[in-house]
Amino acid sequence: MIGWLAVFFLMGAAGTWLARRYALQRDLVDEPGERRSHAVRTPRGGGIAIVAVLLVACIALALREPLHAPWLTALGVGIAMVAGVGWVDDHRPLSPWLRLSVHCLAVAVFLAPVWMATGSLLLVVLGFGLIVTLTNVWNFMDGINGLAASQAVLVSAMLALVLGGPAAALGWAFVAGCVGFLPFNFPSARIFMGDVGSGTLGYGVGALMVLAALPQPDAAGWLLLPTAPFLVDAGLTLGRRVIRGERWWTPHVQHAYQVWASSAGHARVTIAYGAVTLAGGVASLALIGSGRGPFFMAAFVLAWYTSAAFVWLWLQRRGRGGVIALKEKERFE
Repeated sequence: MIGWLAVFFLMGAAGTWLARRYALQRDLVDEPGERRSHAVRTPRGGGIAIVAVLLVACIALALREPLHAPWLTALGVGIAMVAGVGWVDDHRPLSPWLRLSVHCLAVAVFLAPVWMATGSLLLVVLGFGLIVTLTNVWNFMDGINGLAASQAVLVSAMLALVLGGPAAALGWAFVAGCVGFLPFNFPSARIFMGDVGSGTLGYGVGALMVLAALPQPDAAGWLLLPTAPFLVDAGLTLGRRVIRGERWWTPHVQHAYQVWASSAGHARVTIAYGAVTLAGGVASLALIGSGRGPFFMAAFVLAWYTSAAFVWLWLQRRGRGGVIALKEKERFE
């Protein structure tokens, strides 16, 4: 396992370095602006290294474990589809509806062998909604240094501990690839992940969650605890933008993490979000297999997400107050 992790860590690091060189040569950069959380021109597209890690891992595991080849192959095809449309979008902006259509098709490709193996239509429907949601949530939440990759590391590590066999090996490869990318993106960013990486991270996390739910579907709710920071911040921010009649699919800096980072800095926010996700992962590992009934599970998950919603509201108010105070101070200096 150590050798497996070392190979994919090196692939992630070397691939990110090569992606940075490519982005600089092609002038593939994100410009700072009012709808961005960075202050300097920064190359993007580094997430292609993590995509390569996942694809190589899927191929290697499919060859080593032929009984699992159908879902590994389907997952690899889905990853290639999500990454492909993200890579094109990083070079030439595409319609958000086209990207969403490709995401939905990619999820359907992965879930087809899952449906054939389990025969559970409910699992497939719930899994479809979850993976499509996480694919786009990770894209929405990829706005400050290290946040998207560190969250993927924590959630995937928790899932790898729950999973067994090739699914666990795939989870650890995912972790290693993200860790190889992180030094280029945190605490300061020499390259951004880009849509090619952020969408793939969400897709990969969602697929691992579906695989983790297969042995114990009645306890699947516990798997939602670590993703609370991302799902709550993205969900409430998106909902508020829709209610206000804003173009919710366009870039903005209204997420709680962005508002807070404008006054507290990227590193502090990324670490704080990571601490909450880690707490959710520890709680999930402690509660999975505990035998708690569905009522207790639903109440616990609801309480966890409700608490996260209150924190979201507090961060929005606290962060905006800090920004206003900073602007007032700058105006009078």
